[in-house]
Amino acid sequence: MTDDAVLEWLLDSDPMLRWQVQRDLAGEPERVWAATRAEIAERGEGAALLSHQDPDGQWAGGAFFPATMTEHPTPDDQPFTATTWTLTTLREGGLDAGALAGTAEKLRENARWEYDDLPYWDGEVDVCINAMTLASGAWLGADVSDLAAWFPAHLLADGGWNCEWVEGSERSSFHSTINAARGILAYERLTGDASLRAARHSGEQYLLERRLRYRASTGEPVGPWADLIVWPYRAPFSLLKAVDHVTDAAVHDGVAPDERAGEAVERLRAARGADGRWRQGARLGGATWVRHDVDPGEPSKWVTFFAQRALERWDGARR
Repeated sequence: MTDDAVLEWLLDSDPMLRWQVQRDLAGEPERVWAATRAEIAERGEGAALLSHQDPDGQWAGGAFFPATMTEHPTPDDQPFTATTWTLTTLREGGLDAGALAGTAEKLRENARWEYDDLPYWDGEVDVCINAMTLASGAWLGADVSDLAAWFPAHLLADGGWNCEWVEGSERSSFHSTINAARGILAYERLTGDASLRAARHSGEQYLLERRLRYRASTGEPVGPWADLIVWPYRAPFSLLKAVDHVTDAAVHDGVAPDERAGEAVERLRAARGADGRWRQGARLGGATWVRHDVDPGEPSKWVTFFAQRALERWDGARR
């Protein structure tokens, strides 16, 4: 259970976080957390993000990059102000889709991908981009049926996905696979359509067979990011994102979390400070509309919430 002092600290937060703390950690009744959730469109980070929407339905005039960007940035300079990133933040923060009434239609008419000028809701070739678009389309009521069919068709032979498939890669990526699985899970929840579940399970098995951190070929850790504890999640694979997802997916599927995630879970548990809080592990560069979290090394409410919720799911399944 969450320590009372930590819980009080978490509840003193922006509505996008507070309603989730009330629902998932404090056990408040729906009337309480639903009232907090309704505040997202009216104040705080959610209202700030909504205020930056362009008349044509986009943010920063672009699908994945701001319209003012003439060259693709390095990963350290990736801006997070354009449409896809902003929609993802609002959706994952719990904004009611009704606050964006008409946006799906506007994006169908006005937004085109920087890649080949493709229509927005049809997606493009990047797995991670398509995963965010699939989930956001389902949230806003757009027709993303063609994009949904794209994911099973682009599974690789080893069970996952890789954004570099278009360049000929035949080996799945931890980064691409976790993002695809998260997007599909959101799509399932929003639509009730389970037709992609087998594809999602395939990607999850790819990661679990590697215990969320090891190369299948050598048994060595895949990289330092496998132990990263950071929020916002953005594109990279991280320890927190992986444990959050596998415990969330288990709840959705009505099963106990897979034991192969155990080492990753315990690594996350060991990172908790003596005060019951987790620290922000990194800060991803790039422009944002609002500052979402604290500097690296400082106690993070978002990180603490996701970590604590994941541990409660994991431990609760064993109780």
